[in-house]
Amino acid sequence: MKRTILLLSAILLVATLVIGSGSDIVNHPSCPLCGMDRDRFSFSRMLIIYDDNSEIGTCSIRCAAVDMINNLDKAPIQMMVGDYYTRELIDAETASWVIGGERPGVMTRRGKWAFADQSGADTFMAENGGTQATFEEALQAAYTDLYEDTRMIRERRKERRARMAEEQTIMSK
Repeated sequence: MKRTILLLSAILLVATLVIGSGSDIVNHPSCPLCGMDRDRFSFSRMLIIYDDNSEIGTCSIRCAAVDMINNLDKAPIQMMVGDYYTRELIDAETASWVIGGERPGVMTRRGKWAFADQSGADTFMAENGGTQATFEEALQAAYTDLYEDTRMIRERRKERRARMAEEQTIMSK
């Protein structure tokens, strides 16, 4: 009887993992904080499940940090992140993280990338630079970078609005 229950539990767990793979993108197709397409940024996306069973899917650790600031009364009970190479969701807290390097991040200048194992992080650092980090260090870097990132985003959006206004002026002539 115990074997049957264990076997059924194992089958259910595997089925959930296989069927659930990518379902976070179906359930949360775009980041509610910035509007970015989470499928396009599946290599940096995050999924946070809070203690009240609510969840949010973001495009990056930067937007996840913003959401955690906005929801101080909720405690994250599970945090998943897209593996940089496989794009599969992995446990953010046990992932191997790389901060910085030549590749700019998503919604940030200083990238923060997650890898399922150390070899992925080592490969990335060999190709792009950066430094090894834990999840807590990556999250702290995201909080630290918020001011500069917000300023950068505002400047880009201001430039885009100016370009669009200029194009409309040209087209209306």
